[in-house]
Amino acid sequence: MASSLSLITFMALTILVMTFSCIPCQAQLSSTFYDRTCPSALSIIKGAVSAAVSRERRMAASLLRLHFHDCFVQGCDGSVLLDDTPSMTGEKNSLNNANSIRGFNVIENVKSQVESRCPGIVSCADIVAVAARDASVAAGGPSWTVKLGRRDSLTASGDLADQNLPRFTNTLSELTSSFSRKNLNQRDLVALSGAHTIGQSRCFSFRARVNSNASDIDPEFARSLREDLPCPADGSGNSNLAPLDLVTPNAFDNSFFRNLVNKKGLLQSDQVLFSGGATDSIVNQYVRDSSIFRSDFAAAMVKMGDLSPLTGSQGEIRKVCNVVN
Repeated sequence: MASSLSLITFMALTILVMTFSCIPCQAQLSSTFYDRTCPSALSIIKGAVSAAVSRERRMAASLLRLHFHDCFVQGCDGSVLLDDTPSMTGEKNSLNNANSIRGFNVIENVKSQVESRCPGIVSCADIVAVAARDASVAAGGPSWTVKLGRRDSLTASGDLADQNLPRFTNTLSELTSSFSRKNLNQRDLVALSGAHTIGQSRCFSFRARVNSNASDIDPEFARSLREDLPCPADGSGNSNLAPLDLVTPNAFDNSFFRNLVNKKGLLQSDQVLFSGGATDSIVNQYVRDSSIFRSDFAAAMVKMGDLSPLTGSQGEIRKVCNVVN
């Protein structure tokens, strides 16, 4: 009798262990997630993103940034796409996002097309992740395998956006800490910052820098931004735009890092990557070999895409991306 009880107990424990060991497996993302349920999803996203970038080159940077700003808050869950409601202040109008992040219309266009083909199958969070990869390729940047199976958040948080998103005034130490909290290291930080090889920034973000006499900015570079853009010290022209890489603003290349070496980083949070600190060697490596930058960028995007996804029965698959079902 005792041996029978022992056997039953052993079998029960074995089943319990197997059950719990399979839970992480169910939560795994997979590049083949939609192969059977919506095989046309990836081609639809690629076509729409390619068309959007062809119409407006800047959109490539915007879609990359949208993915970054989604993942860094609650994880890669599509929360950045949600509009505010009477009971929820979302992320779109947070301090770090207001009048800054864009590309929502492209994501909604993709979602509409995918829904018409495969209703209720493909999440907005996955569309954002794939769109970022396709935007990189459309701009001449690297490609990577996007893992899929994310579900959409039911909530968004402007407070978390303000707390978690890096700022253009951050020091290297602050940026390193911000990325470390997301299990991203300094190489990931420098590589992901390399997305600034394309895209633009508003005068508001760099006025203080170009109107200072700081030793880490080339004087002629600062003068051209003050006078030619213009971004004067009097506070006017807040919305005037300047390329984050003034040398090759529409090419996904390594000139962004050459700019840093020459003290021509537009944002303070970019220039600190080459300021006599621990990341100088990484910047120099990317200057010497653009293929290393491209490889590291792709790897860092995959790591970032793994940040706290909702899977299984968590969240939902939204019908439209800006509101919950």
